[in-house]
Amino acid sequence: MVLKLLFLVSLILLFSTAAHSQLQPILSTNYYQKKCPRFEQIMQDTTTNKQIASPTTAAATLRLFFHDCFMGGCDASVLISSTPFNKAERDADINLSLPGDGFDVVVRAKAAIELACPGVVSCADILAFATRNLVLMMGGPYYSVKLGRKDSLISKASYVEGNLPRPTMPMNQIIQIFTSRGFSIQEIVALSGAHTIGFSHCKEFSSILYNYSRNGQSDQSYNPKFAQALRNACADYNKNPTLSVFNDVMSPNKFDNMYYQNLQKGLGILSSDHALNSDPRTKGYVELYAKNQNAFFVAFARAMEKLSVYGVKTGRRGEIRRRCDAFNN
Repeated sequence: MVLKLLFLVSLILLFSTAAHSQLQPILSTNYYQKKCPRFEQIMQDTTTNKQIASPTTAAATLRLFFHDCFMGGCDASVLISSTPFNKAERDADINLSLPGDGFDVVVRAKAAIELACPGVVSCADILAFATRNLVLMMGGPYYSVKLGRKDSLISKASYVEGNLPRPTMPMNQIIQIFTSRGFSIQEIVALSGAHTIGFSHCKEFSSILYNYSRNGQSDQSYNPKFAQALRNACADYNKNPTLSVFNDVMSPNKFDNMYYQNLQKGLGILSSDHALNSDPRTKGYVELYAKNQNAFFVAFARAMEKLSVYGVKTGRRGEIRRRCDAFNN
């Protein structure tokens, strides 16, 4: 009788452990060590060559990664192209301005990896790994990237609205989007430091640059001379929607803490940038990262490690796509 009980208990433990492992994605930094030994070298070569050829690639890929992860997890759903039967995420209004270089570096890496080890490496892993490599190339911090994600089986534009933070949103709404995904206010401020590279289109901040109020043409958070310079740079944005300016006007091609220093001087670009420096919940972290780049780098690295495993798909919840822009048939 005792032996039977022990046997039953051991069976229950075995099944509960197996069930738990199904719920917990099994990711590891050396996931492709045996499955695709050249994975890291191919990724290094591809990201380096692409960044040298197109210096906007790092910022484009970082933004693409954020937009992918915040919509249901880091699963390459944003890479899917629309069809006559499905309007995909990348065609949602907020994603239309995602630069092509981010998509292109993933496509190039996937093509090279498929030649070396076909059907093994997911597009989601390629995007996550490329993002880390490119942040590092720009002078940013190293952080580990766990691998083993599967690619999503769904991508719908209709799911996007309200799930991605917009620069025009009030700070309460931005905080709610992040905290509902388990990110702290400190992590919000650290991840916002990604604006140390890249650019923003004039139309994204025109509402606080022109005809802002009776008391002034622009939001008072702007340095007045900087606001005038932006108005001049963006003067034809209605005719030319591609007009843009650097997010960090002081060191746009370097991943550093200058973004936070700019905020304190009224040199932020977006409404959400100014809000970080004025909201009492976030202001202290802006001050910390402005004076201590190491503190920013440590916080950014930890937040990126956390973001990169958010909502990942494993097992039957995903697939290894043959092409990153289309589901397997």
